Amino acid sequence: MALQRDTVHAPGAPPAIGPYSHAVAAGELLFCSGQIPLDPGTGEIVGATPAEQARRCLENLRAVCEAAGTTLDRALRLTIYITDLAAFAEVNDVYGSFFAEDPPARVTVGVAQLPRGAQVEIDAIVALG
Repeated sequence: MALQRDTVHAPGAPPAIGPYSHAVAAGELLFCSGQIPLDPGTGEIVGATPAEQARRCLENLRAVCEAAGTTLDRALRLTIYITDLAAFAEVNDVYGSFFAEDPPARVTVGVAQLPRGAQVEIDAIVALG
């Protein structure tokens, strides 16, 4: 039996900068593509600091979740990619403001660089239904 797979286009999130969907829903899960800190209106990077960029990434993920009929509060796991692990604490503070209670599982990975010169990228797996 073939798995039902639905792509999600989120009007409130910046357009994808490559050949990928904002997210794919399969079964009871939503697999969200990584979001870099792009302004949905201009498509430009916003935020001078990793913390500011993390906030925009999470806001973009929130818009993707809403377009799929769920919320970021139902996130099961997020991955944070960051170009400077020295900024871990400031990114963690912003992350904590989105997930004050019962936070999802998380991985943070230091990377050499990210698309468009971003300092932070975040992806998510979120429960549907």
